[in-house]
Amino acid sequence: MIKHYQKIAVAIDFSKQSMKALDRAILVAKDNSASLQLINVIDTKSFGSVAAYDPDYAEQQKEEHVTKMDGLKNEVIAAGVPVVEVIVKEGSAKEVLTELTGIELLICGATGVSNIEKMLIGSVAEQIVQNATCDVQIIR
Repeated sequence: MIKHYQKIAVAIDFSKQSMKALDRAILVAKDNSASLQLINVIDTKSFGSVAAYDPDYAEQQKEEHVTKMDGLKNEVIAAGVPVVEVIVKEGSAKEVLTELTGIELLICGATGVSNIEKMLIGSVAEQIVQNATCDVQIIR
């Protein structure tokens, strides 16, 4: 039996893979008449040590990401998904994406913008598959 999803989230890091995930999320949301959350996580853990951390840089990044995400929201609405929410958070993508509540399906790209992190720490997608409390769809 195929599950009917009401609330779907898609992880966006602006990589090619996450844009493919967004395309798939639009299709799935339309097929299910579901709402769609566009989620972007600004990885503040990659900013370096606390001494070198510049809060102005984080705020600038957040403003830029919110602007980009609002543009994507408008594209998603134009594509036929009427209920779209944008969420931009700071922290670890692995933690934020596996702690989402109220989501029935999380869609994300197989790889993101950080191949170095994938080699050193393990991929975000792998962590999501192992730890998410909802269904997960990984897009190549």
